[in-house]
Amino acid sequence: MVSRVVFWTGFGMTAQLSRTPGPATGAVVEGVAVRFWQLGLEMRPFFNRGSLWAYPVFAGVGASFGYWIQGVNERQEAVLQERKQLILEKRARRAARDAAAADAA
Repeated sequence: MVSRVVFWTGFGMTAQLSRTPGPATGAVVEGVAVRFWQLGLEMRPFFNRGSLWAYPVFAGVGASFGYWIQGVNERQEAVLQERKQLILEKRARRAARDAAAADAA
């Protein structure tokens, strides 16, 4: 669970602050590094007093999205495991029925 929160924290910082798609790897360090790289290319200060509030805000938004998506993933995994179990039980019943039919024939 923590890995997704960390992923979306970095992705949120990169995507929202730079206004470009974030890195696919999603590490927080890379998100911050990309932001610093962008500011360096634009020759803007790294820590502008007027925009310091944006870093924790967008990191919080990204982290909350990661927390939500983790819950979605857990619910989907539970549904998939349940369906997998039902399919395996159905296959076992069919194999037993086919074996009984083959023995009877």
